Amino acid sequence: MSSDTDHSPHTRATELAALAERAASCTQCELAATRTTVVFGAGDADASVVIVGEGPGKNEDEQGLPFVGRSGALLDRLLGEIRLARDDVYIANVVKCRPPSNRDPRPAEIDACKPYLRQQLVLIDPVVVVTLGNFSSKLLLTTDIGITKLRGQAYPWWGRHLVPTFHPAAALRGSARVLEAMREDFTCIRRILDDTESNKMRGTEPRSPNDRETEQADPEQLDLF
Repeated sequence: MSSDTDHSPHTRATELAALAERAASCTQCELAATRTTVVFGAGDADASVVIVGEGPGKNEDEQGLPFVGRSGALLDRLLGEIRLARDDVYIANVVKCRPPSNRDPRPAEIDACKPYLRQQLVLIDPVVVVTLGNFSSKLLLTTDIGITKLRGQAYPWWGRHLVPTFHPAAALRGSARVLEAMREDFTCIRRILDDTESNKMRGTEPRSPNDRETEQADPEQLDLF
């Protein structure tokens, strides 16, 4: 997903901060009237992994940070199991403001936030994009297939890898099978990162994550979602 201009880590962080400042005063959809704060995203501007959720919940809306509370604690635990910390990744959402009563974001709200997520992905240029839950997975993969069938593999996505998995909230509802499936998916993330690093050291091309191809597109457009 490389953009036309190379970005150093410092430049990426500066541009992300400027983008976050613009988002903080965004009034492009009705969510601006009900939010407490814009939850733009947080993490390493030079991250190899970007995690994309649906939208902020009550705790996130109050604190201004993505994935806090019990879901965030479980996410941190799963990252730790693959030798990553929250500071090693970047976490964002499809929409940056909390939908009232945690309802699904509406099309106009998604459209208003697309430029922000688009630029986050272009600036960070990760190796792996991880989508949490039905909403972000179906949106970024432009499919009606549910997360239960989507998960379990990595998808080629604009020259990068997209790994869909369950939302941490689903595991917190008490399903041991969901948690085990998430562990399998996070192990896939670790394997991709290790393969990428190994290929860099050998100077070889990274292997395709699997045989299933998805449509490729100009990363500057990101019109797939």
